[in-house]
Amino acid sequence: MLTARQKFLTLLTLCLTCCLALVAPLPAQAAHRAELRAELRAAAPAARHVPVIFVHGYNADPGVWGALREDLRAAGYADAELFSWGYDTHQSVNEVLSDRFAAYVEEVRRQTGAARVDVVAHSFGSLVTRWYVKFGGGAPVVDHWISLAGPNHGTYISWGCVIWDQACRDMSPGSYVQKKLAEGDETPGAIKYATFWSSCDEVINPDSSVALAGALNTHAGCLKHNDFLGDDGVSAGVRAFLGT
Repeated sequence: MLTARQKFLTLLTLCLTCCLALVAPLPAQAAHRAELRAELRAAAPAARHVPVIFVHGYNADPGVWGALREDLRAAGYADAELFSWGYDTHQSVNEVLSDRFAAYVEEVRRQTGAARVDVVAHSFGSLVTRWYVKFGGGAPVVDHWISLAGPNHGTYISWGCVIWDQACRDMSPGSYVQKKLAEGDETPGAIKYATFWSSCDEVINPDSSVALAGALNTHAGCLKHNDFLGDDGVSAGVRAFLGT
């Protein structure tokens, strides 16, 4: 049984490491990114794209997607083609969040007139969107699905808060959510699947949790958990995969 102090330290660790807003880049990094975006805008075709829905992770909010949204805009996406879903990350993947995400997808399709959507999820958002695809009717609707540092087979760090937090229970290896998502085909339907993982991720343990059978699984190098949200290499990989 965890003491009150242990509970506090575990929750504090998750709050600080799981999907919080990125620290502002250094001036040199910001200048490099500005140059890259200028090059992308110059080369970007004026074409209509499949709408992209970004889904943040545990204890985060839609604001974490600022860098990647800007990169996609620079690559030719319109604001009306980019959406960021916000939700309460302490609720159940299968009983609450998947249904709410399904309703959001339908609203995006209604607004855009698009038959299908692309999904880019970070961390815990990977479980919510996978459940929607596998059990919530999303397989015919999603075109590309991308997981950045997702606990797709669970993460041991979540055991520190399973007593009081539903999301931690869902992220735990061997949980009901993990078992159901692992049954049969991990990547069902005609969707194009991709994952990005790091050998230095302090939140996803083991590292092998992220990769899925049937997906394009990419080692992103030595990145911390939140670094996926602003890394140039990951951004380039996401943009390239969405173009397939």
